[in-house]
Order: sequence, then structure tokens, then C-alpha cells
Amino acid sequence: MKIVMDVGYNETKANAATVAFQNWNDNTPLSSSKIIINKIADYQPGQFYKRELPCLLQSLVLYDLNKVDTIIVDGFVWLNSEKKAGLGAYLFEALDKKIPIIGVAKRKFHGENIYMSTIERGESKNPLFITAEGMELNRAADHVKNMDGDFRIPTLLKEVDRLSREWDSTTIY
Repeated sequence: MKIVMDVGYNETKANAATVAFQNWNDNTPLSSSKIIINKIADYQPGQFYKRELPCLLQSLVLYDLNKVDTIIVDGFVWLNSEKKAGLGAYLFEALDKKIPIIGVAKRKFHGENIYMSTIERGESKNPLFITAEGMELNRAADHVKNMDGDFRIPTLLKEVDRLSREWDSTTIY
């Protein structure tokens, strides 16, 4: 099983959404969930992971991680060629380096990044920026490139983004 994760924020809360799926070309999820988290860390420039990582970890308690073979996050695993850790790297560490993490970002982080690949999907000329840990980068990029959807953003990544923006969840932590 694979899990795509995203977190939406309002002024005081977070909405951590997940979509689980089996095969890279699936167009419908096995399941999806979202939790509203009332206590979130303040945003700290350059340390966004301190706000988002706890939300991701709380949403993962809904899953048997022994059945998860890959997690995809909205953002970067590695921010630059010096291997500055992004959200995905911190998640990989928090999960004891047991589950490969793929980062999919819509905008490039400044500077050079030899640990990043770009892919174009659909007819868009705007690339997606792929980083990974626990999996070879080219393989991760191929997986995302071949996910379902005719447009730049794969279908299930759009779905988790949509869920993270909906604030009607009843599960509160």
C-alpha cells in the first residue's frame, strides 16, 4: 500500500489528509482519511517541518505501517545539493528509515539540487520536482510520472490536496 499525504492550515488548526492506494496507476483510493489537529506549532520560517511533521505522524496512526511500502508528501525530501533536509527527510527519520518517502513539489526550492529530478506530465510545461529517500530517485520520478491523470498533478495527489482543504472532519486530535 502507498499513502499520499498533505496538510492544510487555517489560523489555529491543521487538517491532515491521507489517501491510500495499491498500484501506481490507480485512479481511485483504497481509503482516505483526514483529521483535524487543534494544537499545532507556530510557523517558523525555514523550519516548516516543525509544524507539519507532527500532523503527518498523527495521521499515520490510522494505518498499519507494516503494510505501507511508500509515502508521498507534498514538498521536498532534500532541499539542495548539500542534502539539507526537507519535510520528507524528517519523516523518513521519524519512521526509523523503514518506509521510502517521495517528495513531490510544485515549485523549485532555490539553489541547485543534485538530489532532485523534474518530470512533466500531461501537456503542462511546468515540471514537478521529485526528491526521494529509501528509493532510487529515477524510480521515484518514474512512479510519479506514471500515476493516473491527464494533467500536471496526478489524480490521487489532487484528491489529497482537496481533502486537506475541507474542514468538515469529525476526527479531532
